[in-house]
Amino acid sequence: MSELRRALPEAREHRGGVVFLVGEAGIGKSRLAAEAVGIAFDSGMRVLRGRSSTTGPAVPFRPLTEALMSLFRSGEPLDDLPLGPYRSVLGRLIPDWNTGTQESSSMLVLGEAVLRLLIATGRERGQLLLLEDLHEADPETLAVVEYLVDNLEHTPVLLLATIHTEPCDALDLAASAQRRGVGTLLELPPLTRPEVGRMIAAQLGTEPERVPAPALDRLWDDSAGSPFLVEELLQGMISSGALVRGDEGWTVVGDLRSDVSTALARGILRRIDRLGSQGLTLLSAAAVFGRRFPLTVLQRMTGIDDRGLLTHLHAGVAAQLVVPDEPAPDWYAFRHRLTVEALFTQLTPANRAELSGRAADAVQELHPELTGEWCSLAAGLRLEAGDLAEAGRLFAEAGRRALADGNIGSAVALLDRAERLLSGTQDTAHRAGVLEALLPALAEAGEFTRAFGLAEQLNALGGSGLSAPRLAALHTRLAKVAHVAGRWADGNRQIARARAVLGTAPDERHTAPVDVAAAYLALDTPGPDRSQQAEKLARTALHTAERHDLPTVVCQAWELLATLTREGDFDEATAMLERALYTAEKHQLPLQRMYALTRLGGNAWLTEGETAPLLAARGEALRLGSATIVHTIDGILVLDAVLRADFPAARTAAEECLTVVRRLRLAPTIRYVLLAQATLAAHQGDRAAMDLALSAFAEWDGRGSQEEPLTLGLARAFCALMEEDRSGAVRELRAVSALERANPSTYHLSGHYGIGLFLDVLAKDAGREGHAEIAATAPGRMRWNRQFVLLAEAVLLGREGRPGQAAAVVEQALRLAGPYPTALHLGLRLVAEAAHEDGWGEPVAWLRRAEHHFHQSSVPDVANACRAALRRMGAPVHQHRSGTSRIPESLRAQGITVREYEVFQLLAERLSNRDIAERLFISPRTVEKHIASLITKTGHHNRSALCDLSASF
Repeated sequence: MSELRRALPEAREHRGGVVFLVGEAGIGKSRLAAEAVGIAFDSGMRVLRGRSSTTGPAVPFRPLTEALMSLFRSGEPLDDLPLGPYRSVLGRLIPDWNTGTQESSSMLVLGEAVLRLLIATGRERGQLLLLEDLHEADPETLAVVEYLVDNLEHTPVLLLATIHTEPCDALDLAASAQRRGVGTLLELPPLTRPEVGRMIAAQLGTEPERVPAPALDRLWDDSAGSPFLVEELLQGMISSGALVRGDEGWTVVGDLRSDVSTALARGILRRIDRLGSQGLTLLSAAAVFGRRFPLTVLQRMTGIDDRGLLTHLHAGVAAQLVVPDEPAPDWYAFRHRLTVEALFTQLTPANRAELSGRAADAVQELHPELTGEWCSLAAGLRLEAGDLAEAGRLFAEAGRRALADGNIGSAVALLDRAERLLSGTQDTAHRAGVLEALLPALAEAGEFTRAFGLAEQLNALGGSGLSAPRLAALHTRLAKVAHVAGRWADGNRQIARARAVLGTAPDERHTAPVDVAAAYLALDTPGPDRSQQAEKLARTALHTAERHDLPTVVCQAWELLATLTREGDFDEATAMLERALYTAEKHQLPLQRMYALTRLGGNAWLTEGETAPLLAARGEALRLGSATIVHTIDGILVLDAVLRADFPAARTAAEECLTVVRRLRLAPTIRYVLLAQATLAAHQGDRAAMDLALSAFAEWDGRGSQEEPLTLGLARAFCALMEEDRSGAVRELRAVSALERANPSTYHLSGHYGIGLFLDVLAKDAGREGHAEIAATAPGRMRWNRQFVLLAEAVLLGREGRPGQAAAVVEQALRLAGPYPTALHLGLRLVAEAAHEDGWGEPVAWLRRAEHHFHQSSVPDVANACRAALRRMGAPVHQHRSGTSRIPESLRAQGITVREYEVFQLLAERLSNRDIAERLFISPRTVEKHIASLITKTGHHNRSALCDLSASF
């Protein structure tokens, strides 16, 4: 209470936050939350309350929708709130704002939309958002809650959530928030024995010392300190006559020993009996819904009139059996789940099944479209009624809706349940429909083993009279799963089966999905014409899909064509991806939208070295539950960290990613991360570690894969350069060209368009014509490649007698190479000798800069080569004294020593030689020599100019 009394006023002062109430069932979380609600109301704060569903499968966003809907029952105008484009996003949660054209399915964007609405509506008086039973919440709700947790500081909102202590995602979220200092976790412990005694005394209206000791002993032992159990068991003792009140106070007169669950059930049923037979009938009917039940549906199934319904409900509230489910109008809830279990003890299985069937009928009569949570609720009721086929069909429909909304976690759970139910029926058509949705959902979740485990069921369906198009669609879905898993041979077999099922003259509406799946597999299948074959299939699929309005196939085709077009024209590739994105958003296809955003992020990374779009796409994939895309992007980010020479972060991220993707057996991502590990070792000159990573790469079908050329260009060639084996690097890059001819790749950082050209120009194996050819290509303009293309151009300009232009191009290359320290300094080391030979640029400064970098990076072969080159140029080579790293790079490149830099720093104060000498404990004559050397090295003409330069640092 103290914590809540502190947090609520702080929220009113725009210092919002998060409090998690954690404890076992009956420990008092809801009671404490109710006290917080009372405090908030008394202080004038607005209260929004939502509870997660405990009936059937989790319904996406249920507690958030409940909470936010109460805003619209307040009568306050909300249309003028400053929400901008986020209003339409909120239509996913708030029916009043649902235009049918939500602009984004991203959990990130939705979380921001909810945050802005909470801030806007709580700005004047503060707001309490209470989310109860968060352990029952769906993955999508938790994704939005996680976003709120990280962003509620400095807002007028306090988020209060209740969670059971059993391990669950919500509890992990709360623990993580506490560790990161963005949330408070209050774990409610059981009552102590003295506290149990005080509670019993309060219930009995007496003093603690007058509570009968046997009753206290029994209640303490049986309740384990749970307030709810203390209360229920105590009422049971009183109702059974074992504990009575007399003139001398309370006395034990009967047997207190009994089974706890039996005693509870009896106590609850005694209270229900007092409501009469109609009350028992009503609550028994309500129990089949679970802990929560809707009044209108309950009335329809029981036929009780309004007056009777409300009379019994009010009596139930008075008997502390049920409570209004405040955030949701028309809904009530049993006070505790044990009440439901007690009611079930009075029902035979046949009675319970009959009531469940009537409840399902009532739901479908009142809500024939089964929108929102009604579909999964009806499914659960049909299951309880024993109608497995109808329950399976309804779970399947709920699962398809969840998948269409991008709620992958919920979709897998619902569809998996539907598949298990329908597998015991003869309804092959609906089973096929479930599998069509379940297979891609499993692929997105990274559950490949389960997906391929369904292959046998496809074969069984083929012999059960299933139509050819439906069976072909299933084989196509499994082919897509194989593509995501990197199992191109398995995928091609499924494509062959799909085509065989469709026959020799199939309807092209059914062939388009097959063609686009085959296109993706063709690109992964080793062979010299794989790019051409993939493009041909993708264009055929695209034209057919556009004619027959197949938006998913249209998106998939544009995405693949964009990947292939990237080699020729990045602008055209981006335009194709934008068309895919537009189609996905127009037809509300969240998964295809995520794919388009991921590929657009990949383009931005390749062309500009930007990672922000990739991180945004990863956030969306994470919130949609697409494990495959999350880890694919993680692989790219590992390689990006390597290229940026952030080696410790890259090493940690690679190990973490590999742990997960190896378990998922996500072969393409495994190969990519192993490639990144090999590149990490290569850029540090560690050949043994590189070979170890490449050996593991080969074990994951690396030969003939799209990633194989990168292992030569980014890893082996660079390792050779770190060993000063330039001819070895050229051999590896020649092997890249041979690989590309045998198996064209869509990865373009393997060297042909960058470092390979630079080395060929240095060796005079390439001239203007070869340079111009590569510089004009789209891969040649990728940021990683372009730094080397520019350095090659500088060498050519220097040979052509244009020193000023050559030096300017080097500066341009260095700006472009800024994010990539290893590549930048390797470029300086390689270009310096050509510049010295042709008499242009600043080769000595470049070599000093490179030498310092590779010395600091512990790459001795390159550092020693730089020192040898400096000696050949007649430049002094300085020892690496302590403090060298403190010298600014521009001064270090001019050859300024540690002691000279110490003198240089003091010149900013315009001190005399004697004063500087006293500060540094050297002679004035030595200071004079250092200043003379500084004037020569920096090119400044006098001491005054040198003082000004010092002051500028």
